[in-house]
Amino acid sequence: MLGLNRIVSIRAAHIRSCGSPGIRLSSRSSSCQNPGATSRIYCACMLLLLLVTPRADSSWWYIGALGARVICDNIPGLVNKQRQLCQRHPDIMQAIGEGTKEWIRECQHQFRHHRWNCSTLDRDHTVFGRVLLRSSREAAFVYAISSAGVVYALTRACSQGELKTCNCDPQKRGRASDNRGEFDWGGCSDNINYGIKFAKAFIDAKERTVRDARARMNLHNNRCGRTAVKRFMKLECKCHGVSGSCTLRTCWMAMSDFRKTGDYLRRKYNGAIEVTMNQDGMGLGVANKAFRKATKNDLVYFENSPDYCLQDKAAGSLGTAGRVCNKTSRGTDGCEVMCCGRGYDTMRVTQITKCECKFKWCCAVECKDCEEVVDIHTCKAPKRADWLDQT
Repeated sequence: MLGLNRIVSIRAAHIRSCGSPGIRLSSRSSSCQNPGATSRIYCACMLLLLLVTPRADSSWWYIGALGARVICDNIPGLVNKQRQLCQRHPDIMQAIGEGTKEWIRECQHQFRHHRWNCSTLDRDHTVFGRVLLRSSREAAFVYAISSAGVVYALTRACSQGELKTCNCDPQKRGRASDNRGEFDWGGCSDNINYGIKFAKAFIDAKERTVRDARARMNLHNNRCGRTAVKRFMKLECKCHGVSGSCTLRTCWMAMSDFRKTGDYLRRKYNGAIEVTMNQDGMGLGVANKAFRKATKNDLVYFENSPDYCLQDKAAGSLGTAGRVCNKTSRGTDGCEVMCCGRGYDTMRVTQITKCECKFKWCCAVECKDCEEVVDIHTCKAPKRADWLDQT
């Protein structure tokens, strides 16, 4: 993840470049009223810091790279409710930060064979750059997977006892039954409802400050992401009885691996529905009357995606020049599709792989290192004239 790991050093560099090491940047505005060169430099620094920091639609995305105190005090883009929740729950912000790294990795896994591969940008506080300013399918997916990631991270942190305000699901007590018969609730059931509740309060807070079409789209996709995690909750049980018989069962509810949520949302991305704002401005309607209406479980978008073939700064497209492609595939990872017909370069490399593995009693697997010569295919860069048309 490129963009996230550089944010702390970038912000520190901005601050250090504003003046001498002796100047301390405080959040108190009264310092600007003090006479002297030091206060003037201080005010200029703070103004510059605010100007050079892009206002991302979801500035909480880069919580994964900053401490909770820095986030709450300095990040432009958080609305008052988000800032209050951030200050009130630093432990939850830490969990959200860890979850941010996880859902970005999942996004990159889902689109690893796609022209747009959910890449993050180095030295960019918006994490994804301008690509998500367009109300596209990709924006719909990122909002959904990010919302799902927060639910997953908070629910897991609750079960692991890392948060002060929640723990295991308090409703899973006593006896219950399923198609196999009765069982006792025990263990630690994941408190998915708490994760959903806090994620909704924190993430949706900014979207509820405005009533435009993009905010409606974001709210819809946020909800789709939150409910996706709950969809894959599963009942896990432990049997008790003579010789391992299951005369008595103790069960608990647990989240499935986050990959299932990612796979589900990727399928929803493939079937995302183009919508328009209703005339009353209160809801979303299908753009093409020949298609079915969007349900609460569908991802929705307003604008068609760019083809992502060429680097386009205005659209936030990085292009596919240099991307690895599969010469024999006819899918989206194939060289014909990935390289947009520009052709590809081939480089022969030697790789070291594990081979002739044997199980050694007890208990290890021993393998040899084998050299393998393989061809790596990468997309050619566009001709200069084509590239200039997009920049």
